[in-house]
Amino acid sequence: MKTKNKLVRMSKVLSLSFSIFIQVYWYKIRKKPEAEWEKLWGKIGERFRKTLFELEGLLIKIGQMLSIRADLLPNAFISQIQDLIDKVPPSNWSDVEEILEMEWGNPLNHHFLSIEKDAIASASIGEVYKGVLKDGTKVAIKVQRPNINSIVQIDFRTLAIIIWFADHFVPVPKGFINFKVLFKELKQVIERELDFTKELKSILYFRERFKDVDVVQIPSVYSELSTSKVLVMEWVEGIRLTNVGALDQLEVSRHELAQRLIEVFLPQWIEPGTFHADPHPGNVLVSKEGRIILLDFGMVGEITKKDAANFQGLIESFLSKNYAKAVVCLSHLGFLLPDAESKTIERLLAELMSFQPAQLKEMDLLALKLEMNDMIQALPIQVPTRFVFLGRSFVTIEGILRNLAPEEELMDLSKPVFMEWLNKQGNNKWSFVWQWIQSQPMFKFFHSVTEFLNAPQTLEHLKETEQRRQFQFIIYENHKKQLFQLTLLGFIGIAAGIYTSHPLIWKLSVGVNAFSSIGYIICSYKLKKWMKYMHEKRKS
Repeated sequence: MKTKNKLVRMSKVLSLSFSIFIQVYWYKIRKKPEAEWEKLWGKIGERFRKTLFELEGLLIKIGQMLSIRADLLPNAFISQIQDLIDKVPPSNWSDVEEILEMEWGNPLNHHFLSIEKDAIASASIGEVYKGVLKDGTKVAIKVQRPNINSIVQIDFRTLAIIIWFADHFVPVPKGFINFKVLFKELKQVIERELDFTKELKSILYFRERFKDVDVVQIPSVYSELSTSKVLVMEWVEGIRLTNVGALDQLEVSRHELAQRLIEVFLPQWIEPGTFHADPHPGNVLVSKEGRIILLDFGMVGEITKKDAANFQGLIESFLSKNYAKAVVCLSHLGFLLPDAESKTIERLLAELMSFQPAQLKEMDLLALKLEMNDMIQALPIQVPTRFVFLGRSFVTIEGILRNLAPEEELMDLSKPVFMEWLNKQGNNKWSFVWQWIQSQPMFKFFHSVTEFLNAPQTLEHLKETEQRRQFQFIIYENHKKQLFQLTLLGFIGIAAGIYTSHPLIWKLSVGVNAFSSIGYIICSYKLKKWMKYMHEKRKS
């Protein structure tokens, strides 16, 4: 692992972060045109990526997280870091051997016939070696990288400084992204990855969860040889889902593989419980029999019962084309900002879902992606912090599905899998029927009539809410004016006290001035917080 020196590592990360802050503020003060901003973010992204590859460790994972936040970050920046993967060279075998012997309390030959000294895979937290047990069984040995704990702690301290600075000084709407929550969730995930006993429990959980699903294969674990720094698992051979040539040699079609992949991950996304949060192509393989192999359960996430119910309702809404209900589900999940207009979002969803895959052949895909990113940033939507890892899981699987079945629409692939899942849910299927009835023209007519009849009451409620908001604004504004006048009076008092050489007058004036200045700052902050936060694109 490069740059182990604490001060050098911290200084490099902090200098990068603060130079980015300064550049962004400088461009903001000078009101640079959009073209100049694009160039700036491209340069920032390039420097950011190079620094991550130089320092490795926790920073690589931070880059991977940021690469899926198209709702928050400029496209020019995202394009520079979207292909980030763990590119960490393996450790010296002597260091790895020392960890293994310390964890097991015995020489390696006490348990193994042999262990290959070249790592099969190497990432920022751990690396994997192939071994053969005394009984001839092949196993995969995952070992925590030497000194990784101290490096991660350095990175956490550095990141905490950056998060504090960003939370207090970066002009980002507080409702749009919560830096503290984001940092807390990242820390929890990384600390979980550093304890391999938790990954062992996750493997056992997923093996139990999918024990009756024939299309899934999850390696068994050797608990007696596993510790907090070492994890010994069954050796599993598989084909990467990105290896299209090898997949075409299987008896199972790519279409069927895509549906099996959805069958494995859809329940994880919409049922309460734990989901695999890092399903990149190295962690999701396919066996010669066409079974989906899941590996590496170090990064997992949790879905609550409430969120699961809303996700299920969202999918039902899309499949039944009930976009009004979809907007309600998105709002309950926290994807819509307070200034979102439900009818506008409903109309946009309808237009988006009516898009035909055949049209892609006639389009510039890069231009389409840029346009989609701009649209996401311009709309009053956000990805709630608690769904960052769920989003990572979904986006990664979506990319694999696009590679597996490029000619097919994701919704068409998902619908039969979802319907099959729905049939197993008992009474839940009647919820889908009700969603479908609500989406029919006749039902929409009655719904429109009801809305018309309730319009006076709704308008009265909106009027009352707006009056309260206006009243609150006037209170803040009046307090701000009064405190400003008191501050001016304090300055006059200080000048008078100095001029008359009367210490009591200028001391009292200093106190009044300090009190009124603090009050003015607090009142200004509250007034600013009261205002709706929007991107420049939303204001235009």
